[in-house]
Parts: sequence; C-alpha cells; structure tokens
Amino acid sequence: MLDLTYDTPKPKVIAGAKHDWELVIGMEVHAQVSSKAKLFSGASTQFGAEPNSNVAFVDAGMPGMLPVINEGCVALAVKTGLGLKAQINLRSAFDRKNYFYPDLPQGYQISQLYHPIVGEGEVLVEMGDGTARMVRIERIHLEQDAGKSIHDMDPAMSFVDLNRTGVALMEIVSRPDIRGPEEAAAYIAKLRQILRYLGTCDGNMQNGNLRADVNVSVCRPGQYEKYQETQDFSHLGTRCEIKNMNSMRFIQQAIEYEARRQITILESGGSIDQETRLYDPDKGETRSMRSKEEAHDYRYFPDPDLLPLEIEQAWVDEIASDMPELPDEKKARFISDFSLSDYDASVLTAEAENAAYFEEVATHGDGKLAANWVINELFGRLKKEDHDITETPVSPAQLGAIIELIAKGDISGKIAKDLFEIVYTEGGDPAQIVEERGMKQVTDTSAIEAAVDQVIADNPAQVEKAKENPKLAGWFVGQVMKATGGKANPKAVNEIVAKKLNG
Repeated sequence: MLDLTYDTPKPKVIAGAKHDWELVIGMEVHAQVSSKAKLFSGASTQFGAEPNSNVAFVDAGMPGMLPVINEGCVALAVKTGLGLKAQINLRSAFDRKNYFYPDLPQGYQISQLYHPIVGEGEVLVEMGDGTARMVRIERIHLEQDAGKSIHDMDPAMSFVDLNRTGVALMEIVSRPDIRGPEEAAAYIAKLRQILRYLGTCDGNMQNGNLRADVNVSVCRPGQYEKYQETQDFSHLGTRCEIKNMNSMRFIQQAIEYEARRQITILESGGSIDQETRLYDPDKGETRSMRSKEEAHDYRYFPDPDLLPLEIEQAWVDEIASDMPELPDEKKARFISDFSLSDYDASVLTAEAENAAYFEEVATHGDGKLAANWVINELFGRLKKEDHDITETPVSPAQLGAIIELIAKGDISGKIAKDLFEIVYTEGGDPAQIVEERGMKQVTDTSAIEAAVDQVIADNPAQVEKAKENPKLAGWFVGQVMKATGGKANPKAVNEIVAKKLNG
C-alpha cells in the first residue's frame, strides 16, 4: 500500500483580496481514443496527414450516409472506465448535440448526454508532499471530435480541415473536487499517466489528443462544505469554463488569472456571468468567448440512426482480465519488492516504458542499486540530451551487466561511471570492455598494501598530520586511488590506510 495521507486542502488565499476565497475546479477532459479508425467510420485517424485526406462520406455529412459504431473504440472506453475504478454501464445510448460550426459538416455532434457508457469512478492524485486527493469522476462518454478551422493562412478567408472530424473522444467529466491550480495540473498528469498505461489514449497534449475544459468558480470559506452536504451547486459560485487547454502549465496560469478576475468582480459588488472563456498565454489572461450554453441550447435528442449500445458483462469481464498493472499498483510493488523510496518509485513508474526498463535491469541484481543507476545516470543523461527512454543507446541488459560487475567487485563505482560512458557512446558488452581495456578493479590486498606503503613513505609530513587528525586519512586514500588508476578496491584501500596510519 502507498503511504499517503488523504487531506482536504485548506482554503486558498488569493493575494491582494479583501477576503479569503476558496477555489472550486471541475474538469472535462477530452481524450482521443487510440484507434486507427474513427468512431463511426473507417477513415484513418493519422495525425499530420494532408488536409481533408482522412474523411469518409459519413464524416463529411453526405446525405444518406449512416454511422456504424467502431467496436474497438467502445472496448477502449470500457477499459478506461475499469482503469478509473468506474461503473461500466451495460446499456448506453447516443444523442445528437445540435449546433452549427463550419468544421462540423453534419450540423450536430454525436455524443452521450443522458446514458453514458461509463458512470462514477475516481482518480487518486498525489500532491508530492505525502498527501493525496481523491477526485471523483462523474462520467465518461464517447463522442465525435469536430474538425479544425484555420484562420492564419489567408488574410481574407478561413480554411477547414476535416481530418479530425469523427475521431473518437472520451470525455472524462470530474466532480468539482479540485481545489487549486497545482492540484488541477496534478490531476491531468495522473489521468494522462493512467490512460497511457492502459494504452487507451497516447496523451499527446501537443497534438491535441488530450485537452481539457476547466470550470472555475470561487466561493467563501465554508460554502464547499455546504455543497458536500446538500449537493447544491449554488454554494460553489457561478462557474466559468476555460476551453481547450492543452498544457499543464497554461492550465495553472489560466486558473490563477480566472480566480483573481472573479474575486475582483465579486469584491467590487459585481456578479459573475456564466460563460465560456479562452486563455491567451501571450497575455496571460482569459477572455470571453460566448455565453455558457446549457443542454437545452443544443436541442439534444436520441440519435435516430444508432440503436442503444448494449454490451454483455462477459465481454466487460474479458477486457478486465487483460488489464495491465496500473501506476499506483506498480509503485506500491516497487516500494515493497525493491525497498525503494516513494520518490524513486514515482520516478520509475511515471511512464510505463520507464518502469519496464527498470524491472529488466533489476533482474541483474540489487533493486536499489539498479534504481540509482537508472534514475541518476541513465535518466540524467537522457534528460540532458532531451531524449526519453525509447531513445536510450544503453539496453537494460547492458546496464544490468554493469550492475553485476559492481556487485561482484570487478569494478568500483568510479570505474562503473567510466564504463557507462563507453557503453553509452560506443556500445558493446560491458564485461568484455572491462577485460579488453584493463578496467578490472584491483582486489589483491598485497598490491594495494604496496601502493599504500609507497604513498606513506613519500609523504612523511602528511603522515604526522594524519595521526593528529584522522580525517586527513582520506587524502591518502585519494593518492592510492590515483596511483592505481582508480582500479583499487576503495573499501580495501580505506581499511589498509587506516591500519597503517594507526599502527
């Protein structure tokens, strides 16, 4: 089990405000399903394709074209629900959300308002200080993405790319349980991590494959507790939605700005208009986009072209039986099996690929030693070169071999770092490199003793000082290591130096 303290955040005090205010945040995360085909057509979902090249007739809203559900997308939505410990609804249904926009050829979006495929779930969000928050998931529904309007290619006209039209999205709707900008970013990061472990969304925020609509409101201390007791949203204040956020840093900045904006209005006697806003990262501020629509504004009604979606429990059970080990479970196991710190286990499980790499290295020896080398040497070097684990030139077997050589006493820690550099830049078998380049550690105590005797004989004045101040013994150790080219066993050197100086 993870050693975490579940904590209710204290009211966030906004600097410069007359009163204390609490932030209340709910998020609607749009995660693109990792499917090669769209939700209701066989058109490709390839990113970066030529504009309007991945468009089927049904995506383009051609008359008479009927949608056909993609079973693979449904399976991935179910898998996501299971990963979030959510209720899977065996019966769900699709609705039409009617609105006009140039990049929505059908004139409506197929979504799930009344009967979503996934019900209530939860996400455990760790805050990095030993505390954690449980953010409740209200629902997950499947829906189509819209296309993309392009306004910066011509000064007099706009262009439309329909490649994204019809791409399957999972909209993951949270309860208003998030209480600050940092927690909002941590929630997105944790959700992204889970989705990537599950393989249901690649989480690429830069490409728009994971983006969030952030609902922000402020209320006076005590009002959130009243909401929890009554489930009456009026206690939370009027919310504004910040649309299409695809950066954790910008999400934090937008929430900070929006909270200050709302507080300024309220403290000057004004009221908050419920609306949709956009965040301008260049100016660091949100701006009004449109008044916030309600469900009746979209004229939702059941999609007449799609029957209710009915799935069998046996199929859900089959998906559940093939679930991967999720981040929290893997982190707890790493702490237990390898005696790792919470921090080290968090770093190693941040990405599924990182965790798999470490586990393979750990089969070669001590888990804690493997963790130190993976985190400090390998990850450090990769980060310096702006690479990730998928681009590492050092295989798990090679790093594991280096750790084996350390454990056997064939090489010291210093030699190991030199060896790692050779393997990283040149490749090769670590054991063979040690033999061919004469890097093996000197463990012959008679040879080490001879080197110690020579250093002592050459430095009589330093010997007298060391006898008066035992801390100076380290100088002799350094000289012996230098004389042996760093190959002497450090432990043996320390023991022999201490014996000679105190003898």
